[in-house]
Amino acid sequence: MTNMQKGLAEFIGTFWLVFGGCGSAVLAAAFPDVGIGLLGVALAFGLTVVTMAYAIGHISGCHLNPAVTVGLWAGGRFQSRDIPLYVVAQVLGAIVAAFLLYYIASGNPDFDLATKGLAANGFDEGSPGNYDIWSALIIEVVLTAGFLWVIMGSTDGRAPAGFAPLAIGLALTLIHLISIPVTNTSVNPARSTGPALVVGGLALQQLWLFWLAPLAGGLAGGWLYKTLGADRFPKPDIEGE
Repeated sequence: MTNMQKGLAEFIGTFWLVFGGCGSAVLAAAFPDVGIGLLGVALAFGLTVVTMAYAIGHISGCHLNPAVTVGLWAGGRFQSRDIPLYVVAQVLGAIVAAFLLYYIASGNPDFDLATKGLAANGFDEGSPGNYDIWSALIIEVVLTAGFLWVIMGSTDGRAPAGFAPLAIGLALTLIHLISIPVTNTSVNPARSTGPALVVGGLALQQLWLFWLAPLAGGLAGGWLYKTLGADRFPKPDIEGE
């Protein structure tokens, strides 16, 4: 695949993740009488990854996330020279998705960006549950590290073939079920950047944490799997094989 194809795939995939995941939170989570709620939003984020993994995994690897890109590099699965291309494409896809989502949401006369937001991430007063900066920092690092461990493990050559997209999508669903009350769930700097640029104010001021923590977690998760999982636990010999 060419760099153009890979970059475009990452742009489209990350657009899909932000538009689908954040869109479910903004447009459908609290829809009068029959909203999808926290569970629905968590599932929507997971579904965006599952669907795009099958659609573009064979083109770009379907990272959709700078933390995944650098985590795969730390795990020895990705070339450092391609990191800028992937990160730029991911961030641009997230930004376009956020602005388009804002335009659609603004079609409702009752929509108020200042009060309803755009599923932006935050801590303290920016947190849905008013969790402080340390809670936000720790949960984002830990969950992103766990996400990378699942990605690395499910795409390992020893893992059952064909199931990686499901494992990764379900992992992202679980991550959202855990952390939406704390930070609105980032684990993805691109996903955080798009809504923060639209919302501005506090969301933009706190954006630094949602780059720092996921990148740190991604690096840790990728390195840990490479160090502890890849060579230390070989597939056992089975008699008769």
